[in-house]
Amino acid sequence: MIGTWAAAVPLIAEADVCIIGSGAAGSTAAIAAARAGASVVLVEKLPFLGGTSTAVLDTFYGFWTPGQAPRKVVAGIAEEVVAGLRVLGPVIERPNTYGAGTGLTYLAEHLKVVWEQLVTDAGVRILLHTTLQDVARDDHSRVTTVLVATKAGLRRIVSEAFVDASGDADLCAFAGFGFETAGEIDPAQTLTTTFRMANVDRERRRSIGREELHALMARAAADGYGLPRREGSDHVTPIDGVTATIMTRLEPNALPTDGSLVNTTDPDFLTSAEIDGRRQALEYARFLVDRVPGYERSSLVALGTQIGIRETRRVHGDARLTRDDVLTARQFDDQIGLCGAPIEDHRAGADTRWAYLPEGAAVGIPYRTLVVRDAINVLVAGRCFSATHDAQASVRSMAQCMAMGQAAGTAAAMATTSGAGGTVRAVPIDALRARLLAGGAILDLALEPAR
Repeated sequence: MIGTWAAAVPLIAEADVCIIGSGAAGSTAAIAAARAGASVVLVEKLPFLGGTSTAVLDTFYGFWTPGQAPRKVVAGIAEEVVAGLRVLGPVIERPNTYGAGTGLTYLAEHLKVVWEQLVTDAGVRILLHTTLQDVARDDHSRVTTVLVATKAGLRRIVSEAFVDASGDADLCAFAGFGFETAGEIDPAQTLTTTFRMANVDRERRRSIGREELHALMARAAADGYGLPRREGSDHVTPIDGVTATIMTRLEPNALPTDGSLVNTTDPDFLTSAEIDGRRQALEYARFLVDRVPGYERSSLVALGTQIGIRETRRVHGDARLTRDDVLTARQFDDQIGLCGAPIEDHRAGADTRWAYLPEGAAVGIPYRTLVVRDAINVLVAGRCFSATHDAQASVRSMAQCMAMGQAAGTAAAMATTSGAGGTVRAVPIDALRARLLAGGAILDLALEPAR
Protein backbone atom coordinates (compact mmCIF):
# COMPACT_ATOMS: atom_id res chain seq x y z
CA MET A 1 0.00 0.00 0.00
CA ILE A 2 1.19 3.51 -0.85
CA GLY A 3 0.73 5.71 2.23
CA THR A 4 2.11 3.96 5.31
CA TRP A 5 0.88 6.90 7.40
CA ALA A 6 -2.78 5.98 6.87
CA ALA A 7 -3.37 4.11 10.14
CA ALA A 8 -1.59 6.61 12.38
CA VAL A 9 -3.17 9.92 11.29
CA PRO A 10 -6.46 11.04 12.92
CA LEU A 11 -9.59 10.72 10.79
CA ILE A 12 -11.36 13.99 9.91
CA ALA A 13 -13.98 12.73 7.45
CA GLU A 14 -15.42 9.60 5.90
CA ALA A 15 -17.71 9.86 2.88
CA ASP A 16 -18.91 8.06 -0.22
CA VAL A 17 -17.23 10.64 -2.46
CA CYS A 18 -14.23 12.87 -1.75
CA ILE A 19 -13.55 15.76 -4.12
CA ILE A 20 -10.21 17.55 -4.20
CA GLY A 21 -10.51 21.16 -5.34
CA SER A 22 -13.57 23.39 -5.31
CA GLY A 23 -13.20 25.28 -8.58
CA ALA A 24 -15.87 25.36 -11.27
CA ALA A 25 -15.38 21.61 -11.75
CA GLY A 26 -15.03 20.57 -8.11
CA SER A 27 -17.90 22.57 -6.64
CA THR A 28 -20.22 21.40 -9.41
CA ALA A 29 -19.09 17.81 -8.86
CA ALA A 30 -19.83 18.10 -5.15
CA ILE A 31 -23.33 19.44 -5.79
CA ALA A 32 -24.05 16.72 -8.35
CA ALA A 33 -22.73 13.88 -6.19
CA ALA A 34 -24.70 14.97 -3.13
CA ARG A 35 -27.90 15.43 -5.13
CA ALA A 36 -27.42 11.91 -6.49
CA GLY A 37 -27.56 10.53 -2.96
CA ALA A 38 -23.89 10.25 -1.97
CA SER A 39 -22.29 11.61 1.17
CA VAL A 40 -19.65 14.09 -0.02
CA VAL A 41 -16.65 15.92 1.42
CA LEU A 42 -15.14 18.80 -0.57
CA VAL A 43 -11.51 19.77 0.10
CA GLU A 44 -10.28 23.29 -0.72
CA LYS A 45 -6.90 24.91 0.00
CA LEU A 46 -8.24 28.50 -0.15
CA PRO A 47 -10.55 30.18 2.41
CA PHE A 48 -13.42 30.21 -0.11
CA LEU A 49 -14.87 28.04 -2.85
CA GLY A 50 -14.52 28.62 -6.57
CA GLY A 51 -10.84 28.25 -7.42
CA THR A 52 -10.02 30.17 -10.59
CA SER A 53 -13.64 31.32 -10.92
CA THR A 54 -13.36 33.40 -7.73
CA ALA A 55 -9.62 33.81 -7.10
CA VAL A 56 -8.50 34.78 -10.60
CA LEU A 57 -11.28 35.56 -13.09
CA ASP A 58 -14.71 37.15 -13.24
CA THR A 59 -16.15 35.76 -16.49
CA PHE A 60 -17.65 32.43 -17.53
CA TYR A 61 -16.90 31.39 -21.11
CA GLY A 62 -18.09 28.33 -22.97
CA PHE A 63 -21.86 28.51 -22.42
CA TRP A 64 -22.48 29.19 -26.11
CA THR A 65 -20.81 28.47 -29.40
CA PRO A 66 -19.22 31.52 -31.01
CA GLY A 67 -20.46 33.00 -34.29
CA GLN A 68 -23.49 34.77 -35.68
CA ALA A 69 -26.05 32.26 -34.39
CA PRO A 70 -24.80 31.11 -30.96
CA ARG A 71 -26.11 27.82 -29.61
CA LYS A 72 -26.14 26.93 -25.95
CA VAL A 73 -23.90 23.98 -25.07
CA VAL A 74 -23.83 24.02 -21.24
CA ALA A 75 -26.74 24.16 -18.78
CA GLY A 76 -27.75 22.10 -15.73
CA ILE A 77 -26.01 23.05 -12.48
CA ALA A 78 -23.96 25.66 -14.36
CA GLU A 79 -27.17 27.47 -15.20
CA GLU A 80 -28.18 27.43 -11.53
CA VAL A 81 -24.88 29.11 -10.68
CA VAL A 82 -25.61 31.94 -13.12
CA ALA A 83 -29.16 32.26 -11.77
CA GLY A 84 -27.77 32.58 -8.25
CA LEU A 85 -25.44 35.34 -9.41
CA ARG A 86 -28.32 37.23 -10.99
CA VAL A 87 -30.17 37.20 -7.67
CA LEU A 88 -27.26 38.96 -5.97
CA GLY A 89 -26.50 41.52 -8.68
CA PRO A 90 -26.09 42.18 -12.38
CA VAL A 91 -24.38 39.71 -14.71
CA ILE A 92 -23.07 41.25 -17.93
CA GLU A 93 -23.31 39.36 -21.20
CA ARG A 94 -20.54 40.55 -23.51
CA PRO A 95 -18.74 39.32 -26.63
CA ASN A 96 -15.25 37.93 -26.24
CA THR A 97 -12.52 40.15 -27.65
CA TYR A 98 -11.24 37.35 -29.89
CA GLY A 99 -14.49 35.71 -30.98
CA ALA A 100 -14.59 32.93 -28.40
CA GLY A 101 -18.31 33.44 -27.81
CA THR A 102 -20.43 35.34 -25.32
CA GLY A 103 -18.99 35.68 -21.84
CA LEU A 104 -20.89 36.16 -18.58
CA THR A 105 -19.10 38.66 -16.34
CA TYR A 106 -20.01 38.58 -12.65
CA LEU A 107 -18.81 39.90 -9.32
CA ALA A 108 -16.39 37.31 -7.93
CA GLU A 109 -17.35 38.15 -4.34
CA HIS A 110 -20.95 37.22 -5.17
CA LEU A 111 -19.84 33.96 -6.77
CA LYS A 112 -18.08 32.90 -3.56
CA VAL A 113 -21.44 33.10 -1.79
CA VAL A 114 -23.33 31.39 -4.62
CA TRP A 115 -20.95 28.42 -4.59
CA GLU A 116 -21.23 28.16 -0.80
CA GLN A 117 -25.02 28.30 -0.91
CA LEU A 118 -25.43 25.66 -3.60
CA VAL A 119 -22.83 23.33 -2.10
CA THR A 120 -24.12 23.56 1.48
CA ASP A 121 -27.76 23.29 0.35
CA ALA A 122 -26.83 20.02 -1.36
CA GLY A 123 -25.57 18.68 1.98
CA VAL A 124 -21.85 18.63 1.20
CA ARG A 125 -19.29 18.85 3.99
CA ILE A 126 -16.79 21.59 3.10
CA LEU A 127 -13.22 21.69 4.41
CA LEU A 128 -11.61 25.06 3.63
CA HIS A 129 -7.98 25.88 4.47
CA THR A 130 -7.28 22.19 3.74
CA THR A 131 -4.53 21.04 1.40
CA LEU A 132 -3.91 17.59 -0.07
CA GLN A 133 -0.58 16.12 1.06
CA ASP A 134 -0.54 12.46 0.05
CA VAL A 135 -2.64 9.56 -1.18
CA ALA A 136 -2.96 5.96 0.06
CA ARG A 137 -3.97 3.25 -2.41
CA ASP A 138 -3.99 -0.51 -2.45
CA ASP A 139 -2.09 -2.77 -4.82
CA HIS A 140 -4.95 -2.69 -7.32
CA SER A 141 -4.90 1.07 -7.91
CA ARG A 142 -7.88 1.72 -5.68
CA VAL A 143 -7.44 4.94 -3.68
CA THR A 144 -8.57 4.41 -0.11
CA THR A 145 -7.47 7.47 1.86
CA VAL A 146 -6.07 10.96 1.33
CA LEU A 147 -3.83 12.87 3.72
CA VAL A 148 -4.64 16.56 4.15
CA ALA A 149 -3.02 19.41 6.06
CA THR A 150 -5.36 21.48 8.24
CA LYS A 151 -4.97 24.14 10.93
CA ALA A 152 -5.35 21.28 13.42
CA GLY A 153 -2.52 19.30 11.82
CA LEU A 154 -2.44 16.35 9.44
CA ARG A 155 -5.71 14.49 9.01
CA ARG A 156 -7.01 11.70 6.77
CA ILE A 157 -10.17 11.32 4.72
CA VAL A 158 -11.53 7.90 3.80
CA SER A 159 -13.80 7.51 0.77
CA GLU A 160 -15.07 4.99 -1.76
CA ALA A 161 -14.64 7.20 -4.83
CA PHE A 162 -12.58 10.30 -5.53
CA VAL A 163 -12.78 13.19 -7.97
CA ASP A 164 -9.54 15.02 -8.74
CA ALA A 165 -10.69 18.55 -9.53
CA SER A 166 -7.50 20.17 -8.30
CA GLY A 167 -6.67 21.63 -11.71
CA ASP A 168 -3.12 20.35 -11.30
CA ALA A 169 -4.05 16.65 -10.99
CA ASP A 170 -2.56 16.65 -7.50
CA LEU A 171 -4.38 13.53 -6.31
CA CYS A 172 -3.31 11.57 -9.39
CA ALA A 173 0.28 12.76 -9.05
CA PHE A 174 0.49 11.77 -5.37
CA ALA A 175 -1.06 8.39 -6.20
CA GLY A 176 1.49 7.70 -8.93
CA PHE A 177 -1.06 7.64 -11.76
CA GLY A 178 0.06 8.60 -15.25
CA PHE A 179 -0.07 12.15 -16.56
CA GLU A 180 1.65 14.48 -19.02
CA THR A 181 3.27 17.61 -17.64
CA ALA A 182 2.67 20.76 -19.65
CA GLY A 183 5.75 21.59 -21.67
CA GLU A 184 6.99 18.01 -22.10
CA ILE A 185 5.79 17.80 -25.71
CA ASP A 186 4.12 21.07 -26.70
CA PRO A 187 5.09 24.45 -25.25
CA ALA A 188 3.11 24.99 -22.05
CA GLN A 189 0.62 27.82 -21.91
CA THR A 190 1.64 31.03 -20.20
CA LEU A 191 0.41 32.31 -16.83
CA THR A 192 -1.51 35.52 -16.15
CA THR A 193 -1.86 37.70 -13.08
CA THR A 194 -5.20 39.46 -13.35
CA PHE A 195 -5.92 42.89 -11.93
CA ARG A 196 -8.72 45.43 -11.78
CA MET A 197 -8.71 49.19 -12.27
CA ALA A 198 -11.11 51.67 -10.63
CA ASN A 199 -12.33 55.14 -11.69
CA VAL A 200 -12.22 54.31 -15.39
CA ASP A 201 -14.19 56.56 -17.75
CA ARG A 202 -16.06 53.93 -19.74
CA GLU A 203 -17.17 56.31 -22.49
CA ARG A 204 -13.64 57.49 -23.19
CA ARG A 205 -12.36 53.92 -23.05
CA ARG A 206 -14.90 52.94 -25.71
CA SER A 207 -13.42 55.55 -28.04
CA ILE A 208 -10.73 53.07 -29.13
CA GLY A 209 -11.06 49.47 -30.22
CA ARG A 210 -8.98 46.35 -29.89
CA GLU A 211 -6.55 47.13 -32.70
CA GLU A 212 -5.87 50.62 -31.37
CA LEU A 213 -5.30 49.27 -27.85
CA HIS A 214 -2.80 46.77 -29.19
CA ALA A 215 -1.06 49.48 -31.20
CA LEU A 216 -0.75 51.53 -28.01
CA MET A 217 0.77 48.51 -26.27
CA ALA A 218 3.31 48.05 -29.05
CA ARG A 219 4.33 51.72 -28.97
CA ALA A 220 4.61 51.71 -25.19
CA ALA A 221 6.78 48.58 -25.29
CA ALA A 222 9.03 50.30 -27.84
CA ASP A 223 9.25 53.25 -25.45
CA GLY A 224 10.51 51.06 -22.63
CA TYR A 225 7.37 49.79 -20.84
CA GLY A 226 7.75 46.18 -19.73
CA LEU A 227 4.83 44.65 -21.64
CA PRO A 228 5.65 41.11 -22.78
CA ARG A 229 2.12 40.59 -24.10
CA ARG A 230 0.96 43.06 -26.77
CA GLU A 231 -2.61 41.85 -27.39
CA GLY A 232 -4.08 41.75 -23.89
CA SER A 233 -7.63 42.87 -23.16
CA ASP A 234 -9.69 44.78 -20.62
CA HIS A 235 -13.42 44.54 -20.00
CA VAL A 236 -16.24 46.15 -18.06
CA THR A 237 -17.48 44.67 -14.80
CA PRO A 238 -20.79 44.92 -12.90
CA ILE A 239 -19.25 47.77 -10.85
CA ASP A 240 -19.44 51.13 -12.61
CA GLY A 241 -15.99 52.54 -13.37
CA VAL A 242 -14.18 49.25 -12.66
CA THR A 243 -12.54 47.21 -15.41
CA ALA A 244 -10.81 43.84 -15.28
CA THR A 245 -7.84 42.77 -17.34
CA ILE A 246 -6.25 39.78 -19.04
CA MET A 247 -2.93 41.39 -19.95
CA THR A 248 0.11 40.03 -18.15
CA ARG A 249 2.10 37.10 -19.52
CA LEU A 250 4.60 34.94 -17.66
CA GLU A 251 6.38 32.04 -19.28
CA PRO A 252 5.39 28.79 -17.57
CA ASN A 253 8.55 26.73 -17.71
CA ALA A 254 12.27 26.89 -18.02
CA LEU A 255 15.03 24.36 -18.51
CA PRO A 256 17.73 24.55 -15.82
CA THR A 257 21.27 23.42 -16.54
CA ASP A 258 20.45 19.87 -15.46
CA GLY A 259 17.79 19.64 -18.19
CA SER A 260 14.85 19.07 -15.84
CA LEU A 261 11.51 20.67 -16.63
CA VAL A 262 10.43 23.33 -14.14
CA ASN A 263 6.82 24.53 -14.11
CA THR A 264 4.12 25.77 -11.77
CA THR A 265 3.98 22.55 -9.75
CA ASP A 266 7.48 23.47 -8.53
CA PRO A 267 7.24 25.51 -5.29
CA ASP A 268 10.14 27.83 -6.07
CA PHE A 269 8.99 28.50 -9.62
CA LEU A 270 5.40 29.13 -8.50
CA THR A 271 6.59 31.53 -5.83
CA SER A 272 8.66 33.54 -8.30
CA ALA A 273 5.81 33.55 -10.82
CA GLU A 274 3.40 35.01 -8.25
CA ILE A 275 5.90 37.75 -7.35
CA ASP A 276 6.83 38.54 -10.95
CA GLY A 277 3.18 38.55 -11.99
CA ARG A 278 2.29 41.26 -9.49
CA ARG A 279 5.26 43.34 -10.60
CA GLN A 280 4.18 42.94 -14.20
CA ALA A 281 0.59 43.92 -13.33
CA LEU A 282 1.84 47.23 -11.93
CA GLU A 283 3.61 47.93 -15.22
CA TYR A 284 0.48 47.23 -17.26
CA ALA A 285 -1.52 49.44 -14.89
CA ARG A 286 1.05 52.21 -15.45
CA PHE A 287 0.65 51.78 -19.20
CA LEU A 288 -3.15 52.03 -18.94
CA VAL A 289 -3.02 55.24 -16.90
CA ASP A 290 -0.36 56.83 -19.11
CA ARG A 291 -1.47 55.79 -22.57
CA VAL A 292 -5.09 54.57 -22.81
CA PRO A 293 -8.11 56.93 -23.11
CA GLY A 294 -10.42 56.64 -20.11
CA TYR A 295 -7.72 55.48 -17.70
CA GLU A 296 -6.19 58.88 -17.02
CA ARG A 297 -7.71 59.19 -13.52
CA SER A 298 -7.87 55.49 -12.75
CA SER A 299 -5.88 53.44 -10.28
CA LEU A 300 -5.11 49.81 -9.54
CA VAL A 301 -7.72 48.57 -7.07
CA ALA A 302 -7.19 44.79 -6.85
CA LEU A 303 -4.90 41.97 -7.91
CA GLY A 304 -5.98 38.39 -8.47
CA THR A 305 -5.80 36.32 -5.28
CA GLN A 306 -3.50 33.90 -7.09
CA ILE A 307 -1.86 33.72 -10.49
CA GLY A 308 -3.94 32.32 -13.34
CA ILE A 309 -2.60 28.94 -14.46
CA ARG A 310 -3.87 27.45 -17.72
CA GLU A 311 -2.25 24.00 -17.61
CA THR A 312 0.13 21.94 -15.51
CA ARG A 313 -0.56 18.19 -15.46
CA ARG A 314 -3.04 16.47 -17.79
CA VAL A 315 -4.08 13.00 -16.63
CA HIS A 316 -3.92 9.93 -18.86
CA GLY A 317 -7.51 8.72 -19.06
CA ASP A 318 -9.22 5.80 -20.76
CA ALA A 319 -9.48 8.12 -23.79
CA ARG A 320 -7.68 11.29 -24.78
CA LEU A 321 -9.30 14.22 -26.57
CA THR A 322 -7.18 15.57 -29.45
CA ARG A 323 -6.81 18.66 -31.60
CA ASP A 324 -8.47 16.87 -34.54
CA ASP A 325 -11.39 15.85 -32.33
CA VAL A 326 -11.94 19.50 -31.39
CA LEU A 327 -11.53 21.08 -34.82
CA THR A 328 -13.75 18.47 -36.51
CA ALA A 329 -16.35 18.75 -33.73
CA ARG A 330 -16.26 14.98 -33.23
CA GLN A 331 -19.14 13.34 -31.37
CA PHE A 332 -18.84 10.34 -29.02
CA ASP A 333 -21.23 7.66 -27.79
CA ASP A 334 -20.20 8.35 -24.19
CA GLN A 335 -20.08 12.15 -24.30
CA ILE A 336 -21.16 13.91 -21.12
CA GLY A 337 -20.82 17.51 -22.29
CA LEU A 338 -20.09 19.80 -25.22
CA CYS A 339 -17.62 22.54 -26.10
CA GLY A 340 -17.76 25.06 -28.94
CA ALA A 341 -14.89 27.27 -27.74
CA PRO A 342 -11.88 27.66 -30.05
CA ILE A 343 -8.40 26.44 -29.24
CA GLU A 344 -6.91 29.36 -27.30
CA ASP A 345 -3.19 28.73 -27.02
CA HIS A 346 -1.36 31.28 -24.86
CA ARG A 347 2.23 30.56 -25.81
CA ALA A 348 5.31 32.55 -24.93
CA GLY A 349 5.68 35.70 -27.01
CA ALA A 350 3.58 38.73 -27.81
CA ASP A 351 0.43 37.06 -29.15
CA THR A 352 -2.00 34.14 -28.70
CA ARG A 353 -2.77 31.41 -31.25
CA TRP A 354 -6.42 30.70 -32.08
CA ALA A 355 -8.04 27.85 -34.04
CA TYR A 356 -11.80 27.70 -34.46
CA LEU A 357 -14.38 24.95 -34.80
CA PRO A 358 -16.80 25.08 -37.73
CA GLU A 359 -19.49 27.74 -37.32
CA GLY A 360 -22.11 26.65 -34.77
CA ALA A 361 -20.41 23.31 -34.06
CA ALA A 362 -19.32 21.72 -30.77
CA VAL A 363 -17.08 18.82 -29.84
CA GLY A 364 -18.27 16.16 -27.43
CA ILE A 365 -16.44 15.51 -24.15
CA PRO A 366 -16.21 11.72 -23.65
CA TYR A 367 -16.78 10.24 -20.20
CA ARG A 368 -13.64 8.17 -20.82
CA THR A 369 -11.53 11.36 -20.66
CA LEU A 370 -12.66 11.74 -17.03
CA VAL A 371 -11.79 8.14 -16.07
CA VAL A 372 -8.22 7.88 -14.80
CA ARG A 373 -6.49 5.16 -16.82
CA ASP A 374 -4.44 3.79 -13.93
CA ALA A 375 -7.12 3.93 -11.22
CA ILE A 376 -10.22 2.00 -10.25
CA ASN A 377 -12.20 4.59 -8.31
CA VAL A 378 -10.91 7.98 -9.43
CA LEU A 379 -12.34 10.49 -11.88
CA VAL A 380 -10.93 13.83 -12.99
CA ALA A 381 -12.82 16.99 -13.89
CA GLY A 382 -11.63 20.37 -15.09
CA ARG A 383 -8.45 21.43 -16.85
CA CYS A 384 -6.48 18.34 -15.76
CA PHE A 385 -8.76 15.98 -17.71
CA SER A 386 -7.34 13.63 -20.35
CA ALA A 387 -6.54 15.71 -23.42
CA THR A 388 -3.66 16.83 -25.59
CA HIS A 389 -2.26 20.31 -25.16
CA ASP A 390 -4.35 21.72 -28.04
CA ALA A 391 -7.61 20.06 -27.04
CA GLN A 392 -7.22 21.19 -23.45
CA ALA A 393 -6.71 24.75 -24.72
CA SER A 394 -10.30 24.63 -26.01
CA VAL A 395 -12.14 22.58 -23.39
CA ARG A 396 -10.66 24.25 -20.28
CA SER A 397 -13.29 27.05 -20.31
CA MET A 398 -15.19 27.30 -17.02
CA ALA A 399 -18.57 26.31 -18.45
CA GLN A 400 -17.00 23.08 -19.73
CA CYS A 401 -15.35 22.54 -16.33
CA MET A 402 -18.81 22.76 -14.77
CA ALA A 403 -20.21 20.29 -17.30
CA MET A 404 -17.37 17.88 -16.53
CA GLY A 405 -17.93 18.41 -12.82
CA GLN A 406 -21.62 17.58 -13.05
CA ALA A 407 -20.79 14.39 -14.93
CA ALA A 408 -17.95 13.33 -12.62
CA GLY A 409 -19.94 14.01 -9.46
CA THR A 410 -22.97 12.14 -10.77
CA ALA A 411 -20.86 9.18 -11.90
CA ALA A 412 -18.94 9.02 -8.62
CA ALA A 413 -22.20 8.92 -6.70
CA MET A 414 -23.57 6.20 -8.97
CA ALA A 415 -20.38 4.18 -8.45
CA THR A 416 -20.78 4.31 -4.66
CA THR A 417 -24.53 4.01 -4.20
CA SER A 418 -25.23 1.17 -6.67
CA GLY A 419 -23.13 -1.54 -5.07
CA ALA A 420 -20.20 -1.00 -7.45
CA GLY A 421 -17.84 -0.19 -4.57
CA GLY A 422 -16.69 3.03 -6.17
CA THR A 423 -15.61 1.40 -9.43
CA VAL A 424 -16.19 4.21 -11.91
CA ARG A 425 -16.02 1.98 -15.03
CA ALA A 426 -19.00 0.04 -13.69
CA VAL A 427 -21.26 3.06 -14.20
CA PRO A 428 -23.53 2.36 -17.23
CA ILE A 429 -23.00 5.22 -19.67
CA ASP A 430 -26.64 5.24 -20.80
CA ALA A 431 -27.80 5.56 -17.19
CA LEU A 432 -25.27 8.32 -16.53
CA ARG A 433 -26.32 10.28 -19.61
CA ALA A 434 -29.98 9.87 -18.66
CA ARG A 435 -29.29 11.31 -15.20
CA LEU A 436 -27.34 14.20 -16.68
CA LEU A 437 -30.16 14.99 -19.09
CA ALA A 438 -32.65 14.85 -16.22
CA GLY A 439 -30.42 17.33 -14.42
CA GLY A 440 -30.59 19.80 -17.30
CA ALA A 441 -27.27 19.00 -18.99
CA ILE A 442 -26.88 19.43 -22.74
CA LEU A 443 -25.34 16.41 -24.42
CA ASP A 444 -26.41 16.73 -28.06
CA LEU A 445 -26.14 20.01 -29.97
CA ALA A 446 -28.64 18.81 -32.57
CA LEU A 447 -31.38 19.14 -29.97
CA GLU A 448 -30.56 22.75 -29.10
CA PRO A 449 -32.03 25.63 -31.14
CA ALA A 450 -29.91 28.61 -32.18
CA ARG A 451 -30.04 31.52 -29.77
